[in-house]
Amino acid sequence: MSYMTEERRLIQETAREFAMREVLPLANKLDPEQGEIPMSLRDQLAEMGYFGIVIPEQYGGLGLGVFEYCLITEELARAWMSVASIIARGNGLIGSRAMNEEQKRRYLTRMAKGEFLGAFSMSEPGAGSDIANISCRAKRDGDSWVINGSKYWCTFADGADYIMIVARTSEPPDNRRRHLGLSTFLIEKPRGALPEGCQGNPIPKIGYFGWKTFELAFDNCRVAGECLVGEEGRAFYTVAQGLEKARAHTAARAIGLARGGLEDAIEYAQQRVQFGQPIAEFQAIRFKLAQMATEIEASRQLMYHVCDQIDQKQRCDKEASMVKLFASEMAERVTSEALQIHGGAGYTKLHAVERYWRDARLTKIFEGTSEIQLRIISDHLLGRPDK
Repeated sequence: MSYMTEERRLIQETAREFAMREVLPLANKLDPEQGEIPMSLRDQLAEMGYFGIVIPEQYGGLGLGVFEYCLITEELARAWMSVASIIARGNGLIGSRAMNEEQKRRYLTRMAKGEFLGAFSMSEPGAGSDIANISCRAKRDGDSWVINGSKYWCTFADGADYIMIVARTSEPPDNRRRHLGLSTFLIEKPRGALPEGCQGNPIPKIGYFGWKTFELAFDNCRVAGECLVGEEGRAFYTVAQGLEKARAHTAARAIGLARGGLEDAIEYAQQRVQFGQPIAEFQAIRFKLAQMATEIEASRQLMYHVCDQIDQKQRCDKEASMVKLFASEMAERVTSEALQIHGGAGYTKLHAVERYWRDARLTKIFEGTSEIQLRIISDHLLGRPDK
């Protein structure tokens, strides 16, 4: 625990108390009925400063590091992963690093207050991990850009105040540089609606409730030239800059989910009596719990190391992929074991463990699948293959 200062412990304890008091009861009520995160909770998150954890103080944020961001994320995810995810819609959403100074002054101060939250739209029906395959187009028209094409997996598209979209603005120079020619745009819109020139429908998900995830269709959606974020044609690098933080954030969410499963399983095992004694006294259950706790702690220590490297401005894309892979795979195993300890009761919506299990499965998919993380790690170890 050498990474933990007294200030960080206080941040962690404050987030834990908030999550268990304010978030968990709402999650237990709203997730089973697929209700949405209420505005009152969003306002509380804003009051806590959780939308501006890593935003510099000069723009109204807390000016803390990715380490503190992930400490808070873990605690919120232990209660409800969707709430641990919504704070990323402030905190300088992916792409914000590329903003010019005028854009930062205009947007970041409002993000930090929770007044300007975003949705990120990059994936498409034919482009998930293969970012270079994006087909959505943005074409210049005078001082504006006109966007046409389809997007998929855009969570919070309706509730956000803007959508950050990645679209192709020029053809790549050759097949080896397919990632060039993509650009990022910030499209402001009314909260609760989609932008003009955009239609969408919610995707029927099996979890990650609390908000909706959309498929979007842009049809001559016109945005001002000043909505371009970063250098034209180089969005791939803009997105890549934020991936280390995003993967650490996902690891923290996975750890929080696993912790929820473990803590609930311990409580249930101590209460559930079979064959005349609590099942916590059976060696098989005790060993399961010991293994679960060990895997959680190992993931947490790796996450701390990666967060520290990010905050020290050290390159750690390999390590960020490792912690995302390790923590998400761990979370699925641990929450599955937690459900097993609950027995038939775990396979109902009467216990939160099924929520942790459902949401843990998603951590293996978003921010790059486990297979993509293995590709990144192996490329570091062996070099890129010729093809």
